[in-house]
Amino acid sequence: MTEVKTVTASMIIIGDEILSGRTKDANLTHLSLWLNRMGVQMREVRVIPDVGQVIQDTVNDLRHGYDYVFTTGGIGPTHDDITAENVAKAFGVPFVQSAESLALLKKHYGIEKISDARLRMTMIPEGASLIKNPVSTAPGFQMENVFVMAGIPVVMQSMLLDLEQRIFGGDKMLSRAIHVFEGESQFAKMLVEVEQEFPHVSLGSYPFFRNKKFGASFVFRSQVAAELDAAVDMLKLKISASGREWFDGEAAL
Repeated sequence: MTEVKTVTASMIIIGDEILSGRTKDANLTHLSLWLNRMGVQMREVRVIPDVGQVIQDTVNDLRHGYDYVFTTGGIGPTHDDITAENVAKAFGVPFVQSAESLALLKKHYGIEKISDARLRMTMIPEGASLIKNPVSTAPGFQMENVFVMAGIPVVMQSMLLDLEQRIFGGDKMLSRAIHVFEGESQFAKMLVEVEQEFPHVSLGSYPFFRNKKFGASFVFRSQVAAELDAAVDMLKLKISASGREWFDGEAAL
């Protein structure tokens, strides 16, 4: 029996501005692709408001269900940036000033420009380690398996550079696709038969309309390369045997 090592993650997107539609989240896709490269599968994403108890409950729920949890948003200098203090409450530890973070800000801004607002960004849960921020200095932090990062995309993405040696993935998820220019319902039975044959393969069907033609892309995902290849070959044979035509890859836009 093939052994597969699976490492999972979840993401918490924090911010009233996301829920209201005022701000479009740009972090999910980037983080998911980055995790894929690290051998980690994003399994769940929640978008929640800037409400302390909701942050605490969500962090505690997800950190016990996944190997890694990533949060974005709510670690800036203003009154509504309450993520850090509520992560401390979720873990039941004091919320303290980080001497390392304070030193970084003093070096970056100068002592005379360290305002009370900026001092808020030096507060982290006791026992947490910092996540470097090469863009604007103010760091994020890691508390056990929870990584708390900025919501600004360029800053969040830069913080991931500091996590590359802290994330330990499993077998990477591989993907292949073929497409047809007919309605997906014509292939429903075939898709079921292929997926039942290969327990480590998931098979998704995604209809499209391209160049005035209906069709569907069939996307195979697996951590086992041999099963992935065999599943693709099996579906190709079934489609050909039915007198229909398949094409490699997803349909071009």
